[in-house]
Amino acid sequence: MELRYKLWLADKGEQVFGDGIYRLLKLIDELGSINQAAQVEKMSYRQAWGMIKTIENRLNFKLLERRIGGESGGGATLTPKGKRLVQEYEEITDQVEQLLKPISSRLNDLFFELSSEE
Repeated sequence: MELRYKLWLADKGEQVFGDGIYRLLKLIDELGSINQAAQVEKMSYRQAWGMIKTIENRLNFKLLERRIGGESGGGATLTPKGKRLVQEYEEITDQVEQLLKPISSRLNDLFFELSSEE
């Protein structure tokens, strides 16, 4: 048995940042392309770009710098703020996972004990 959780940042009831945008931005950072990142996440470019713009509007700062295609091709990179947000979110989720390990272990012990009782 395993304890599961979902973590996101919200402001006034609206999601500002979570696992979906984190994964997308991480892929953009690795691949240098919104389109390629969207394909990996099984979404359209339009859907990915819409998600990014929505989150940028909610955060009130840019997450990406885009380069329009041309001879050297287009692409996208994370802004310094975008990079920092991705790094901090990753550290926070790692810390939450560490906090939940003993709780998960305790629940496993409980379910084992309960399933062993007659």
